[in-house]
Amino acid sequence: MIPHPDGELVEGRGLVGSAPARGLRQVTILSREGWRRAATQAGQPDADPAFRRANLLVTGVNLEETRGRTLAVGATRILIHGETKPCQRMDSGALPLREALAPEWRGGAFGQVMVGGRIRLGDRVAWDD
Repeated sequence: MIPHPDGELVEGRGLVGSAPARGLRQVTILSREGWRRAATQAGQPDADPAFRRANLLVTGVNLEETRGRTLAVGATRILIHGETKPCQRMDSGALPLREALAPEWRGGAFGQVMVGGRIRLGDRVAWDD
């Protein structure tokens, strides 16, 4: 995964240039704080969050149990539909990290782009409800 300082979210589709969206899983979101807790717990405090392969890395919001809530990222809006659970694709060398991501939605959340637009590093991220 290659970090980008900006991007374009398209309503009903997802992030431009990302893998094709599937149904309600148009965007995946990872909390920097949740990632840090998991990486520290797994004994890998310097693990790069890009390893998780989420579309957006956000700070300052707790993703746990947020199904049905709307996340504002700049002027865009993402309706959270569920938890992004660590999957078998995380290679065996990262198994302790995969296990540490399982509780508290540390593996992130997925959602549907309700309001699209340009997003940039440093945009305000907050719950819209």
